[in-house]
Amino acid sequence: MSSTHPHPKLSTEISRELESIVGKANCLTDPEDILCYGYDASKYQFLPNAVLLPGDATEIAGILRLANKMKFPVVPRGAGSGVTGGTLPVSGGIVLSLQRMNRIISIDEENMLARVEAGVVTLNLQRAVAGSGLFYPPDPGSLAVSTIGGNIASCAGGPRAVKYGVTKDYVLGLEAVLPTGDVINTGVQTAKGVVGYDLTKLIVGSEGTLAVVSRAILKLIPQPESRLTILTTYKDLVQAARAVTRIVKARIVPCALEFMDRNAIRCVAEYQNVPMPESADALLLIEVDGARETVSRHAEEIKRLCLEEGALEIESAASEADSERLWNARRAVSPALFKLKPFQISEDIVVLRNQIPQMVEQLQQIGRRFKLDLVCFGHAGDGNIHVCIMVNPEDAGEMDRARKAVSEIFDRTVEMGGTISGEHGIGITKAPYVAKEIGALGLDVMHRIKKAFDPNNILNPGKIFPDEVAKYTDLIDHSQATALCAKV
Repeated sequence: MSSTHPHPKLSTEISRELESIVGKANCLTDPEDILCYGYDASKYQFLPNAVLLPGDATEIAGILRLANKMKFPVVPRGAGSGVTGGTLPVSGGIVLSLQRMNRIISIDEENMLARVEAGVVTLNLQRAVAGSGLFYPPDPGSLAVSTIGGNIASCAGGPRAVKYGVTKDYVLGLEAVLPTGDVINTGVQTAKGVVGYDLTKLIVGSEGTLAVVSRAILKLIPQPESRLTILTTYKDLVQAARAVTRIVKARIVPCALEFMDRNAIRCVAEYQNVPMPESADALLLIEVDGARETVSRHAEEIKRLCLEEGALEIESAASEADSERLWNARRAVSPALFKLKPFQISEDIVVLRNQIPQMVEQLQQIGRRFKLDLVCFGHAGDGNIHVCIMVNPEDAGEMDRARKAVSEIFDRTVEMGGTISGEHGIGITKAPYVAKEIGALGLDVMHRIKKAFDPNNILNPGKIFPDEVAKYTDLIDHSQATALCAKV
């Protein structure tokens, strides 16, 4: 889906100054060069006026000082793997791609730290530290392409979050460039540190609206001795959700506890040409890690609990290759769903773990009531349910029903004390619904923080805030945005 908003070209003077900062080869303006920087995994598209590829914080600072002076927008970008439109240049201007800043500066084995530039690919870091017997746990579904800077911007999670937490739990300190062009160092490299406000945690998850992260100090942990992957199937999703509750109640903490519903299973089976039990309407993928004896004991207990909850089949990975095969099926869910419809509305609500069965039933009812292809999968171990509504964007009636369904899904989530986004962030697609969760006062405080960091609103404008998004895009439900902004 393309932007309908034309943006004025940058002046010749500005273009020349930008080239002088990053070099002509790193200042892209030709349509064929900037096209791929105008969209992300949300499938929406807004073309920038130019794309800059800085090589360090000094160049980023120069770009932002000029932007702050001349009042043109700058949108930081990692790999563009986000699904909420967080890296889209909705108001034109500059896309600031950090792809050149991809060095792992150091791996400190004694203190279990990594110092990295923002453009380092997550999987590359994991592989690099594994060679030292260390472990960087955050594992978003896009870890093979997504970057540390992008993970920090959205506070990415992943399957292992149930045991190990999310990106913010591993970021100790940052080098970041403020919208004014000032370079700030936040946080610490020590195990403890409580001097002043925690600016590191404020920047993590701010979706590139407060600062551009150029470097990070990341905490590492020892590599687990052993791991085992288990796949179980069930006749329905509610039954599988109850099995999740039983596992958690037994005080077993798997490193991953994933689920897939019937539609997800069928799509993956066809997409990867792998056999799946015909009677299975739900699947759990469970991984335990740690000391070998503990892994073995927990695995047997999990199998017993799953059988008691009516598991149809249980398969344990006999080798690393077997484990990878099972995980490939889970990672294939999102691309496989396009066999249902050409466009995906992807949400990632979170509820308390013991509320998963109730939430799943609510989601199934909403899907039936609005006559939509609604698919559920995700991180059952921490209550993070990925809800994908597959639609045909050319069908106005279906799109309208989908928007109403999303609003109702968020209503039910907030009523249950949950959150409307566990790891995807807000971007543009969830902005109309933010006030449902944080209220008018929360939005007002956030506006004031944004103003303090970015007085001229040049850094990633048109994101997170309902009123800001409504200025720049007509691709989302602005009836929601208008109603919510009226309360602020």
